[in-house]
Amino acid sequence: MDQLAIADRRMLRRKLTFWRVAAALLVVAIGFSVYRYAAGGSSTVAPHVARVEISGMITDDDELVERLEKIAKNSQAKALVVSISSPGGTTYGGERIFKALRAVAAEKPVVSDIRTLAASAGYMIASAGDNIVAGESSITGSIGVIFQYPQVQPLLEKLGVSLDEIKSAPLKAEPSPFHPASDDAKAMIRAMVMDSYDWFVDLVASRRGMSRDEVLKLADGTIFTGRQALKVKLVDQLGGTPEIRRYLASRGVDETLPIVEWKKTDDSSFLSLASAAGLAGLTRLDAGAVSDTLRRWGAGNLFLDGLVSVWQVGRQ
Repeated sequence: MDQLAIADRRMLRRKLTFWRVAAALLVVAIGFSVYRYAAGGSSTVAPHVARVEISGMITDDDELVERLEKIAKNSQAKALVVSISSPGGTTYGGERIFKALRAVAAEKPVVSDIRTLAASAGYMIASAGDNIVAGESSITGSIGVIFQYPQVQPLLEKLGVSLDEIKSAPLKAEPSPFHPASDDAKAMIRAMVMDSYDWFVDLVASRRGMSRDEVLKLADGTIFTGRQALKVKLVDQLGGTPEIRRYLASRGVDETLPIVEWKKTDDSSFLSLASAAGLAGLTRLDAGAVSDTLRRWGAGNLFLDGLVSVWQVGRQ
């Protein structure tokens, strides 16, 4: 066999070896990913404290609710820490997450960790915790509900555009952006807003052990720092991870358990070797996280459907 043929055979062997190794790694990665999915999410193979981060605008989030349901059912998750950095969002989105957190609390301790901002629906979610820990300079409160709609009639008039409509009843499709709302339409929307507001107030009163009158004094949209919120009983204590650890210890949760992030399935790489190492080691993770609230808070809030409970900087 000449030298050229020998060289070609060696090159072919190297290529085959490479692809065999790559295929083996792919099979391992797929198997691990399937195992994690079947096991119910992140790091479920050893006792730990689960941590979920809720940041940005709160909406009707099926994935988050399903993740919380998995945590509730997972026997290795001995407690849940919910870190919140949110200006609020839709009332229905907050309601669903609140109920999902209370379902977790029926199985294990839940601590709400208020970071930079947990206002409006963000505070609604925080109130689901058995214990609320806030930073001294964090912002919370803004208990209330708002319904907003645009008014483009002046712009259409400048453009020389008009809109005619025929509808079955005066309140159908009201309020409309194409003409000012009638008194009846405003009354209808206000009644809806106040019904949701009353529900929010009663929820806070029930969760914080306060009378309705006490909550009403705070539920005028006012925001509070963590220090102020502690004085008016909207939070239980100031601090961070050490205080959370001490509270969980008082509930019988081992202080040495690692705090493990339960992330969205899409957040973890399909072929992540780091995830495999985490599965083997379950290393401790710091519960702290830098909020991306300001990055996420942008034009998207203009297109939320329905009632919202949200704190908006610069709005009266």
